[in-house]
Amino acid sequence: MEKTDFMQHAIDLCQRKMDEGAGGYCASLVVKDGEVIGEGWNDVINNSDPTGHCEIHALRAAGKKLGTWDLSGCDLYTTWEPCQMCAGAIWWARIDRVYYANLLSDAERLGMDIGDLHREVSAPTHERSRPYERLMGEEAFAVVKRWFDATNPEVH
Repeated sequence: MEKTDFMQHAIDLCQRKMDEGAGGYCASLVVKDGEVIGEGWNDVINNSDPTGHCEIHALRAAGKKLGTWDLSGCDLYTTWEPCQMCAGAIWWARIDRVYYANLLSDAERLGMDIGDLHREVSAPTHERSRPYERLMGEEAFAVVKRWFDATNPEVH
């Protein structure tokens, strides 16, 4: 299959899920070696889940199918340019390449303002719109360090 075939698959999935009332305006696929191994669609509203973006669901499905969080060798096709949250997840998952259809700025044509999100996550915590306060950092770090020392996990 060609790149455009996978993107058309994502667009068709988006339309199908909207028609079914299963979710919103975007869909994603994770592809490895020419095979779709994960699909996702936006269900933020349907499931009252602010993290229910299509990319997150597609990454989770692919990770579950492969039995690993490391999705090296995989590509992601998505009907919207990923937001900062999803871009972070894509980075952590080690996706090789991302193909997208709509630009984030296209959301403005629908009355959505995502500029605030970019400014928020780019700002240091002490400059964000909601208060962030660090509590008990040393105690929490000690717990994590004991786990790392005991398990020697693969760090990503």
